Amino acid sequence: MQVPTCRYVDRYNAPSTAMDALDPELLSAWAREAGLTSPSVVVRALDEGPSGTLDPERALYPASMIKTPLVACALLEIAAGRLDPHARVRVGASNLTSQDAPSPLTAGYEARIDELCDLAISRSDNVATNVLFDLIGRERATELAQQQLGLAHTVFARKLSGSEPLIDDPGWDGFTRNAHPAGDAATLFRAVALDAIPGSDLIRGALVRQYWNDKLSRGLRSGDRFAHKTGDTDDADHDGGILTTAEGRVYVIVVYTGLASTDDNNARFAPFMRALRARL
Repeated sequence: MQVPTCRYVDRYNAPSTAMDALDPELLSAWAREAGLTSPSVVVRALDEGPSGTLDPERALYPASMIKTPLVACALLEIAAGRLDPHARVRVGASNLTSQDAPSPLTAGYEARIDELCDLAISRSDNVATNVLFDLIGRERATELAQQQLGLAHTVFARKLSGSEPLIDDPGWDGFTRNAHPAGDAATLFRAVALDAIPGSDLIRGALVRQYWNDKLSRGLRSGDRFAHKTGDTDDADHDGGILTTAEGRVYVIVVYTGLASTDDNNARFAPFMRALRARL
């Protein structure tokens, strides 16, 4: 069976009549006023509407933003018949790590593969993510992301840890970091919004049920819906996803920063979103 490929081959910065409506200087000014440092931003209308980018390939550590493309790779393998979404996988103690919300996955628990995919996004579950690393393989996932999803700068290198000390990861080469810049995140979210990859409905459903909603979501207007994923570490504070406005317009919005993830820094995303939302 041939693996379905992403029907969406356009990049986040493809030609668009409205592409320059949000120029980098304007996005930079909004980020500066909100206190978002080292910003990397992509705003892309899926229909008519303003779009723009600010340093979309900036090399910022993706943190948990890496989980959405990993799930997309798992869904490609499911579509190709190499994984069964209903198969159960035993969670090994080696994949356990701390995280902000308690994981329902414990050592010895047998999780369905589709359950792992959902938890990795909707709850940003590190344990589910680490099990998916083992199921797919980091080299295979990188190949799928780059060659079939069009995520040219995405790399899966190391399992995730919730705190120091880092999880023991014998498959890590010792120096390569995970990579998934804002530009690649926007490309993937747009593909999901357009049903351009297998399993888009699973990803969308998990994004809609996002447990963490203390960043861009706080700058939305009544009636807006934001299906999104966040990323948080001591040197990364990100948010991005698919915005459907109360008026029915659809946008991909991704904001990466070099901030440490704290309550105060998370709150800085809201004024940026309010300024952006006023133009959409």
